[in-house]
Amino acid sequence: MAITAAETGVIAGIAAKFRTCPATGLKIDLAAERLIKANAVAAVVFLLIGGVFGLLVALTRWPAVHLLPSDWFYLVLTAHGLDVLLLWIIFFEMAVLYFASAVLLSCRLAAPQVAWVGFALMIVGGLMTNVAVLQGDSSVMFTSYVPMKAEPHFYLGLILFAVGALLGCIVFFGTLVIAREERTYEGSVPLVTFGAITAAVIAVFTIASGAIILIPTFLWSVGYIGHIDTVMYKLVWWAMGHSSQQINVAAHVAVWYLIIAVTVGAKPLSEKVSRTAFFLYILFLQLASAHHLLVEPGLSSEWRVFNTSYALYLAVLGSLIHGMTVPGAIEAAQRKNGYVNGLFEWLRKAPWGNPAFAGMFLSLVMFGFLGGISGVVLGTEQINLMMHNTLYVPGHFHSTVVAGTTLTFMAVTYLVLPLIFQRQVIWPKLAKWQPYLFALGVAGISLFMMGAGTLGVARRHWDITFSDAVISFDYPATAFLMMGLNGLFAIIASVGGALYILITVGTVLFGKKVDASNVVASLGPMPQKQVSGAVKEYGSAGTWQLPGTYIIVGVFFITFVLYYFVNWKYLSEIWPLG
Repeated sequence: MAITAAETGVIAGIAAKFRTCPATGLKIDLAAERLIKANAVAAVVFLLIGGVFGLLVALTRWPAVHLLPSDWFYLVLTAHGLDVLLLWIIFFEMAVLYFASAVLLSCRLAAPQVAWVGFALMIVGGLMTNVAVLQGDSSVMFTSYVPMKAEPHFYLGLILFAVGALLGCIVFFGTLVIAREERTYEGSVPLVTFGAITAAVIAVFTIASGAIILIPTFLWSVGYIGHIDTVMYKLVWWAMGHSSQQINVAAHVAVWYLIIAVTVGAKPLSEKVSRTAFFLYILFLQLASAHHLLVEPGLSSEWRVFNTSYALYLAVLGSLIHGMTVPGAIEAAQRKNGYVNGLFEWLRKAPWGNPAFAGMFLSLVMFGFLGGISGVVLGTEQINLMMHNTLYVPGHFHSTVVAGTTLTFMAVTYLVLPLIFQRQVIWPKLAKWQPYLFALGVAGISLFMMGAGTLGVARRHWDITFSDAVISFDYPATAFLMMGLNGLFAIIASVGGALYILITVGTVLFGKKVDASNVVASLGPMPQKQVSGAVKEYGSAGTWQLPGTYIIVGVFFITFVLYYFVNWKYLSEIWPLG
């Protein structure tokens, strides 16, 4: 059948909306590309703002410096939590969703106008809540527990931000439908896209929980509701507050699979096993919210035991699976690439000079050994009683949200810059060191806060010396040393974070234009079209001969068991019976 001139014009118009990536062969919808850029830029801006606030918090908690007075400390702590736990990460996750759908599936983005409305709502909501905090009457911290009351536009900003994120999720799901209808991929969606679907499903649950509690809290702040029960508030709020971090887990694990595919050509050991692990996240990961509520009255023992034991273990199982399959996939790929000598040549000869790979692997190790183990400890009802509302809790989530998600998102940025922004990374030598510097700082922050928390240092008190207290109280001297080291490593992490922002912004503004002649070199040692073969297509590594990975996993389990039972021993010493 002959094609009319009008139809030819339509086809040409559709074709003009895409470009083909010279490195990967992927067809990229320009509308999706613009949204990825906008969300990534917004994310980096809020990371900068939140990072500055975080450094001020750490310097105030450092007894020898003790930078801020109490009112400023709680204001800055509120802003820090808002900007880094919520705004930076979710803006970046919106970019991940658009990449995992429109770009990896080589299809057009569904309803880009709706996506832009969502982006605008997120920007307005984020700025509105920041303004409310900086005005000084909304220092309710990230948790915003009632009966503490913030200004109405604090809650309204969060609601607008959540609605915008929900619109982004709807566009993501719509794009999946378009890809299926237009048959832009064969068989099942790629594993990275499946991980993004997991994150989006959890996001919808999270946003719904936020609406359930934030809308009535907003009405309470303007006087239309007279009372909100505190236990009910905490129960529903943590369904949002902690589940928002489960979005992060699903998203950054998906990005792990993306990075190892791009940098070493790794395929998952088993597609079915990895997808099952993601599915366990959907069913059980939100139950981890319960560890924030184990000392609350009004919640039954049955509820606490169920949420922190039998059901929680199924969520832990999902992370344990990824903890084996990700390094295992790297080993399988590296051995296929010729690194077959000994147990660990595959690891020694990995592309450690590529900041994308280095950041991903450091994130994997710290998320597992620091975040994963400490998370199970906090999720154990009896042990939790020792550490609840101590600095152990922020120490734990710095090892998950920062060492896990933030470091992973920093790592993948070094791939996004040449692939999406089409710019070569400036200062390549500094870029190689940036993940190591940031990881070192975050590791120190996490370890020393968890150590101080184990010694009982309060989570939310602005002055651990209690210098203005009527009745004096002293923590062990080791606690003061740990808080000083926490401040020192916070400075190191801040330098690493600042370096990331300078490299990112500088690359976008001044980086050399990427074209077919230099895109592969700009990504490091990467075979041409590797994403198409290892990310987009369904398939498994086809081997379980992974001696190095089995040793790493064995070390992890030994560390896990020893630390777990050391805490039980510690509990028995501070809580004698008889």
